[in-house]
Amino acid sequence: MNGPGGEYDDSAGALRPYVITKGRSRPSRNTINIETLLVAISPPRALPVSATREERALVRMCERLLSLVEAAAHLGLPVSLVKVLASDLVDSGHLSARSGVPRAALPDSQLLQEVLDGLRRLR
Repeated sequence: MNGPGGEYDDSAGALRPYVITKGRSRPSRNTINIETLLVAISPPRALPVSATREERALVRMCERLLSLVEAAAHLGLPVSLVKVLASDLVDSGHLSARSGVPRAALPDSQLLQEVLDGLRRLR
């Protein structure tokens, strides 16, 4: 739940994280990381009546591409908790998770340095 400033507010009987995740502390899949991009499935599927307020908010905000860490910040919830929620929503077909660029596909740092050096010599 969000407090007045958007931060997670656990006062006044607010639900504890383990209640929101139905007692789980680990996601059902290990492919979701903080940089994983989340997007709602199109056309959207209706969430079950039992979906939590946090799950509904996560699906709603993922109508546009959003990283897991950004979603956690917007929800004002711990990243580990949002990781569990996102994993469940991917499993149920409400969200799609896209990995970042694999490390092997990133350009070599030596090549980038050579390009930078060459650009500097052009001045």
